[in-house]
Formats: sequence, structure tokens, C-alpha cells
Amino acid sequence: MADGTSTRPGTSTRSLLLASCVGTSIEWYDYYIFGTAAALVFPLVFYPSIDPVAGQLAAFATFAVGFVARPLGGAVIGHFGDRIGRKAMLVLTLMLTGVSTFLIGVLPTYAAIGIAAPLLLVLLRLAQASASAASGAARCWSRPSTPGRTRERSTAASRSSACPSAC
Repeated sequence: MADGTSTRPGTSTRSLLLASCVGTSIEWYDYYIFGTAAALVFPLVFYPSIDPVAGQLAAFATFAVGFVARPLGGAVIGHFGDRIGRKAMLVLTLMLTGVSTFLIGVLPTYAAIGIAAPLLLVLLRLAQASASAASGAARCWSRPSTPGRTRERSTAASRSSACPSAC
């Protein structure tokens, strides 16, 4: 480990970098899809009973919840990652992100369950964004496993998902 070699036998730098890039790409795709849904779908599905402008603002506020939850989730998950282990927290956060995303997809509309629909949407977005803060764990995990000369370049590539430029 001190000489910059992989911390686990059989784990290549390229596979760690690829996994990091895939995780970052999925994270940004989530923000793209949720932002698009907040602009086009959520005002009609979750906030139909209020003024259209207020519904649009409420939908964007639901989107903004994710930006507030990420640093808080990162701090909490990082704390437990140091105590319990990064791998356990990474698995937990991947599961929580997946379950939250699925539940957002099957969430009943305002017409079906009333005010509970937007409240559940906000709670699920809090859980989803808090858990997705662990995507940084993959980058933290891959950095010490990368040889010294390419460490910064591969870490930057995994953050920007510019995989081909670093491989």
C-alpha cells in the first residue's frame, strides 16, 4: 500500500476507475432525470391543487431537497463509514438509493392519496440524495488503490466520468 500498488490482490486500477466512472454517471443521470421530471411532470402529478406557478416552484423545491441532503448524508455516512467500514456503508447506500428510486417511480399521485403523495416524494428524495452522497466513497476507495503517477488523473476522471481520457 505504501508503494502505491493495489490494496486488494486481483483488483486492477482500470476496473476501479471504471466502477467509479459508472457510479458517477448514474449519479448525474439521476439528477438529470429528476430535474426533468420536476420541470415537466411533478407539478401536474404531485401539486395539481395549487396555482401552476406555485406547483412548479414546489416541484423545484423537491428537486432542491437533494442538494441540501447530500452534504448531510455524506457527513453521516462518512462518520459510520469510518466506524463500521466503507464497504458496508457503500452497500447500504447503494441499496437505499435503489429502493428510494424505485419507490419514487411507483409513488401514487396526489389524486390517489392526497397530500401524502408530495410528502412521501420529499421524504424519498431526502433518502435518495442522502444515500447517493456515498458515490464519493467509490472515489475515496479508488484513490489509494491507484498507482502514484496516475492517482490524481484517475481520481479527477472518475469525478467527471471522463473514463476514456484516463484509461
